[in-house]
Amino acid sequence: MRAVYCTRYGPPDVLELRDVPKPEPKPGQVLVRVHAAGITLGDCEVRAFKMVSWVWVPARLAIGITRPRQPVLGMEVAGVVEALGEGVTRFKAGDRVFGPTGFGMGAYAEYATIPEAGSLTTIPPTLSYAEAAGIPTGGLNGLHFVRKCDPQPGEKVLINGAGGSIGMFATQLSKEAGAEVTAVDRVSKHQMLSDLGADKVIDYESTDFWRTGECYDAIIDVVGLSPFGPSVTALNDGGRYFLGNPHTRQMLRGLVENRRGRVKVLSQLAGEPVEDLDFLKQQIAVRKLKVVVDKAFPLEDAIDAHRYVESGAKTGIVVLDVSGEASSRG
Repeated sequence: MRAVYCTRYGPPDVLELRDVPKPEPKPGQVLVRVHAAGITLGDCEVRAFKMVSWVWVPARLAIGITRPRQPVLGMEVAGVVEALGEGVTRFKAGDRVFGPTGFGMGAYAEYATIPEAGSLTTIPPTLSYAEAAGIPTGGLNGLHFVRKCDPQPGEKVLINGAGGSIGMFATQLSKEAGAEVTAVDRVSKHQMLSDLGADKVIDYESTDFWRTGECYDAIIDVVGLSPFGPSVTALNDGGRYFLGNPHTRQMLRGLVENRRGRVKVLSQLAGEPVEDLDFLKQQIAVRKLKVVVDKAFPLEDAIDAHRYVESGAKTGIVVLDVSGEASSRG
């Protein structure tokens, strides 16, 4: 089978397409014929090993000291179950499935083995493989961030970095909660954000949101780039500031701010409960949430796909069309 290999840490050029043996499912695993694999900034960070300081050491131990222990990257997968390992009961051959592969990775290949006990779930017939592949990272994180901030009807929520996969979901979920949403990202993403329900949009390249005089009940910083002090100042009393990609200094300042008690600073990694994936897919199936697929790159163009994702230009999600059928539905 064909797979994209990453044999050392570095720029996108370290990725290479190889022919490798097709894997066999072990007990408790399913073999999935991959149709689409999501490409996230997390994939790029693993490839280049660019991690914030507080996770650098544990991540290096988990992923690999001198090179990725699992050379086939890819943390989001969508495809069809081809074979079952011993003891698998939740799925059958022919099921359309999607889910996160986590740090086990392996989605950038024509076939992947995935634990049945993980967060794998079935794809509704209304969703394409490309749409399904882009749900796990953006959907699970966006849902987690919004739940932690708990926006109430009529409250004002600002989402910094709203035009990527996480922000796309956070924008819509905040609107579903009844909040007034201000979305911050570059101009090229504003139309999509308005289409998803954002009440206001701000171009971060020309306007600092903390200088507008507007105050918010919650700020969700997806990208981890909003300045801490001015962001706290832009919160109403009782406001919540969620650090989606926190740096050590921000976390320490958050502890101090929480002791003062005027606002609450939050940061917590999202889990991968299959119940949350099922909730998201149901909301998408009934059109309460949308998945915006920006681009689908063929497997052999993984280098270009990584460059595009790292550029920050992507609107919504980007996937690898592994099978050439990523846009097909059930």
